[in-house]
Amino acid sequence: MNRTQIQTPDFASVYKGKIILITGSVGTVGSELLKQILEYDPAQVRLVDNYESGLFMQMQAHGNGAKLIPVLGDVRDLGKLQSVMESVDVVFHLAAYKHVCLSESNPFDSVRTNVIGTQNVLKAALSAKVGRVLYTSSDKAVNPTNVMGTSKLLAERVVTAANAQCHNGNRNHIFSSTRFGNVLGSNGSVVPVFAEQIRHGGPVTVTDIRMTRFVMTVEEAARLVIKGAAIAFGGEVFVTKMPVVHILDLARAMIEVLVPVYGYRPKDVSIDYIGARPGEKLYEELMSDEETARALELQDMFAVLPALRNHNGMRTYNYPCMVSDKVDKPYISRDEKTMSIDEITDFLLANNILGKEITSTYTHDKELRLKTLAV
Repeated sequence: MNRTQIQTPDFASVYKGKIILITGSVGTVGSELLKQILEYDPAQVRLVDNYESGLFMQMQAHGNGAKLIPVLGDVRDLGKLQSVMESVDVVFHLAAYKHVCLSESNPFDSVRTNVIGTQNVLKAALSAKVGRVLYTSSDKAVNPTNVMGTSKLLAERVVTAANAQCHNGNRNHIFSSTRFGNVLGSNGSVVPVFAEQIRHGGPVTVTDIRMTRFVMTVEEAARLVIKGAAIAFGGEVFVTKMPVVHILDLARAMIEVLVPVYGYRPKDVSIDYIGARPGEKLYEELMSDEETARALELQDMFAVLPALRNHNGMRTYNYPCMVSDKVDKPYISRDEKTMSIDEITDFLLANNILGKEITSTYTHDKELRLKTLAV
């Protein structure tokens, strides 16, 4: 079988009336995930985060509804996780340390959160007989060159190993992972950094002219996390398909859009090259060459199956959105077609990544310029 008819799975049965737990709920993707998962009418959503003010504001934003249960806690605290995991049906594990440079200078803290924290989530989930756990990983887990990526890779392997464990001899749980690249506009991403630099008149700092990155919106990230948990069979790693940008072109597109808003001209804002940071790659890898041999292509993602299939009960991975059972090449940003500056601009504006007000202002000003040229 090389191709099957693409079908759209129905997620309602997976989430409707169920108890959901989200770790790292206050983060950019966690907040969007909460918003989207509520559309499936779960019975309850438990929000776990160690950021007190953020958790408070999250509850305020959603009206403190009875469906939402705030839990001030940390994934490093196994006892806390065990106390809140009771009766949970689905866990979305998003809590993690994500910054490469901070992980390089604080390696054990990253291990404690990204690896031991993930192990704690899995222990609590196994003890409570949770049906589904989806762990959110990173492109940096593929052929890692830094502490953060290495910790994410180890956490993926811990999830796959936990999937092979039994509940009283019965395999009645599905634990999987999903990888994605840069979520544009998220906290700590390059977009708010560039925007702030442009607001001050520059310079905009680009690490290397050759640097490429996979990108996606926060809405897409949350949607694919929800889909991954729903269609998983257990032990696999989902790899989301994404457009690719040169970081230099992203900087140029943002300068074009933002300089009129802040009263500058494009030539007023310079670009400085500062070199790659410790542990930082010039390109991103979402699927390695080794993984392609056990990967399937789905409609908007790939599924990398467990290397030790017999440890996962020889499960059948027959996804409803299958495109092909063959993947011919690794998924690397360096080898993919990149978006043009115009395409990046359209992507930023169409998804309101720079904010609705800026999108509206830029669109209005562009229409005026076009009318002037027509006259």
